[in-house]
Amino acid sequence: MTSYTFSPFDVCGSVEAIPSKSVAHRVLIAAALADEATDVVFSMECARSKGARAQDEVGEHGSVPTGGLGISADIEATVRCIEALGANVMPGENSLCVIPEDVPVGPVEFDCGESGSTLRFMLPVAAARLKDGAVFSGSGRLPNRPLGELCEGLRANGCSLSANSVPLTLTGRLTGGVFLLPGNISSQFITGLLLALPITPKGGCIKLTSLLESSDYVTMTLQVLEQFGIVVERLADGWRVPGGQTYHSPGRIVVEGDWSNAAALLCAGAINGKVTVHGLNATSAQGDKRIMEFLRGFGAEVVADGDSITVASRLLHGVTLDISENPDLFPVLAVVAAAAEGRTVLANAKRVRMKECDRLSGMAEMLTAIGANVTETEDSLIIDSGAPLHGAHVNVHNDHRLVMAGALLSLAAKADIEVDNVEAVNKSYPRFLEDWKYLISKECELL
Repeated sequence: MTSYTFSPFDVCGSVEAIPSKSVAHRVLIAAALADEATDVVFSMECARSKGARAQDEVGEHGSVPTGGLGISADIEATVRCIEALGANVMPGENSLCVIPEDVPVGPVEFDCGESGSTLRFMLPVAAARLKDGAVFSGSGRLPNRPLGELCEGLRANGCSLSANSVPLTLTGRLTGGVFLLPGNISSQFITGLLLALPITPKGGCIKLTSLLESSDYVTMTLQVLEQFGIVVERLADGWRVPGGQTYHSPGRIVVEGDWSNAAALLCAGAINGKVTVHGLNATSAQGDKRIMEFLRGFGAEVVADGDSITVASRLLHGVTLDISENPDLFPVLAVVAAAAEGRTVLANAKRVRMKECDRLSGMAEMLTAIGANVTETEDSLIIDSGAPLHGAHVNVHNDHRLVMAGALLSLAAKADIEVDNVEAVNKSYPRFLEDWKYLISKECELL
């Protein structure tokens, strides 16, 4: 593990958003199931012009980082798994060409790394596509993340699974069926089935037994399915998916910028500086675009100009936020709260306990380490201003989003923050340190 010290600087400048991890997972799997090859392009259409404009603005301070594809460890896990599924993946200058090939013979091994999305999406897809079963493995906290309801649904519809967590062995074939799933555990269960059921002979229905949370992620899945010609019918309590469908490749598909990871940089601008992130679709299905709304609520200046979002620091004040639809924003919002006047309540946060770490307790621990006044409840975090903040060594519990939150702590505390295991950020944002160093290298203009 590598430690890294984030020091307090003004943050200023413009960077390009990395490709959306959530969109990329879905597109790559759909492309692997398609009838023809698909070029998956990892940049916005306007990236070159925006990059050129930003370069003109930089002048003597250096170039805007572009960072290539920006493929994260989680996306690498999905690429490994679709190759195991039978696809041939060929890298291009700014893309991956996914070429569907024959279904492999014999049990297939799927190494999901630490990616919950990869595991939960590929498990039902493998059950629907493979004849000879599969073995799933994972690392880190993946064996502890919820999977039971999805496994039980597969068992009820013809599959056998050796366990409810990785490592596990899958045998039997998913031919369709009815799935009863809670909506408040993981929308990824729903996405996995929505990806798998179209290629089953009978198709099936997904019925929710509780209110759906993180509904934007399901919307994102449905949009990708539509791009590949898949029909899904919305029901009052779920979805009906006709079987026997074919994924039709659109030929070329662009993965838009990632709002979840861009949020860390936008929050940095809100706390201490002025940051612009290019390549963000303000009408995206990605629910974490709500970061604009949340930061405006805190009092930051937020300006949207085409695909560019600029956030500048202003006097911040406490707010009450329902983050049930945006659990990935919880860590960075907790740090913004520490920099704000008054009380902030991050409510309906119970599900953040089931991520790469217990993020609710993890952020309470990190904020307490810098002297913040924090109260942790079962499903919320309450942050009160007034206590003097200071530098600290913080434990990020091998969680990529806590690494980014650790960088923000240096701005809120105006002191050095030493973060252990900084490489955990590679799970979703391998270019984070590069972009961070660029933003603190510029002299801030008067805001």
